[in-house]
Amino acid sequence: METKKLSIEEYLEQDEKKDLLRLLTAGSVDDGKSTLIGRLLYDSKRIYDDQLQSLERDSKRIGKAGDHIDYSLLLDGLKAEREQGITIDVAYRYFSTNKRKFIIADTPGHEQYTRNMITGGSTANLAIILVDARNGILTQTHRHTYLVSLLGIKHIVLAVNKMDLVDFSKERYDEITSEYTGFAGSLGLDDILCIPLSALDGDNVVEKSGRTPWYEGPSLMDWLETVKIDRDINMDDFRFPVQYVLRPDLDFRGFSGKIASGVIRKGETVIALPSGKTSRVKRIVTYDGDLEYAFAPQCVTLTLEDEIDLSRGEMLVKPGDKPYSGHHFKAMVVWMDETRMDRNKAFFLKQTTNTTRAHIGDIEYRVDVNTLEHLHTDALALNEVGLVHITTSSVLMYDSYRANKATGSFIIIDPITNFTSGVGMIIGPDEGAEGNGSGTIVIDMAALGIGQEHYDAVGKACEYLRSKGIDVKCKR
Repeated sequence: METKKLSIEEYLEQDEKKDLLRLLTAGSVDDGKSTLIGRLLYDSKRIYDDQLQSLERDSKRIGKAGDHIDYSLLLDGLKAEREQGITIDVAYRYFSTNKRKFIIADTPGHEQYTRNMITGGSTANLAIILVDARNGILTQTHRHTYLVSLLGIKHIVLAVNKMDLVDFSKERYDEITSEYTGFAGSLGLDDILCIPLSALDGDNVVEKSGRTPWYEGPSLMDWLETVKIDRDINMDDFRFPVQYVLRPDLDFRGFSGKIASGVIRKGETVIALPSGKTSRVKRIVTYDGDLEYAFAPQCVTLTLEDEIDLSRGEMLVKPGDKPYSGHHFKAMVVWMDETRMDRNKAFFLKQTTNTTRAHIGDIEYRVDVNTLEHLHTDALALNEVGLVHITTSSVLMYDSYRANKATGSFIIIDPITNFTSGVGMIIGPDEGAEGNGSGTIVIDMAALGIGQEHYDAVGKACEYLRSKGIDVKCKR
């Protein structure tokens, strides 16, 4: 009995150490998103016996896959979804293999459910975009790819599905992948894996298929288990939004929260924003004891050597590595409220642990998510995306969303209904309204189009300016 107990503990410990991959599926209607995930769960033997029995029974009764098991029924649980054979709401599925844990968000393909896709993709590391091999690249494929780029998802799998219906034609596959990679490259997406598959038959889903001898890449499951996501979190810029001031007794005062990005070590100098007060980290406290260093996304309590007035919504950062700070910024906003945007209303804006009043100013343009055309508008309606100017009543500490998802994202809350009216991805400060407010000159190399081959040269120039007393920061 003792041996068995240790074996279980070892298994649980190993399972706890697995990293987590969050992914979403997107594509046009009937491209087979739900079927692909269902097949993935089925072939990897992650379905319980009672679920399998129910699936086989429902496939015969209401399935739309002929004599096959209708794997989409594992995801499309709403009555309206099963009746229409479409996905309406976001369906989440959790499973794990020996190498990794997964949370899959099956998102709807219809344009009217754009907000559902944004919700499902807001935390995703990877996106699987399905294309029907018969239809090729469609308008919805462009729309979903644009939304994926807007959300900052770095890893893309183009799943060319239903290859069995085109006789596994390599020519048809090459035609589709060439068109897609060209379009995705124009949006700045470069980490793309293309896979030919048949979700219904299981070709290249978990195991490599003998029906595609010309395909030399991995199966979908092999790629999901091995894709590198450890650099998706910004480990360069330390950002610690304070969530709670912990004061259990007179002898202890610490600042609790989740490290949004970067690494902090005991003894390092930190700056409290927006006050600008400086101190050193005295202790890094956790439930399991003190640490010598901590990193994102760990939850810790930091104690400082000096008494600093710091409260919820404020932030600890490192000297020479300050975020933008100010009342005015520009952001891409996805409107999620059925009520049209009212620019005369004072909304609440929540970013990290900070909640403040905010006013939506000018709208530079609305993006037609089907054609990517920029259109003039004076307000956004449900599911529309636009570049807007926002002003907050209190100072906000933020980065661009491209550089740091955690501090570059926010939600807009209706003050009357408490409904999430919109979600936003910060582009940068609104230079027309004010500077960055931090006294720091920020050189955003990505925004300026400076190539990676010039990073070292620009970095040395920044070091020289700092030596002359100029507060300058280079952002990649």
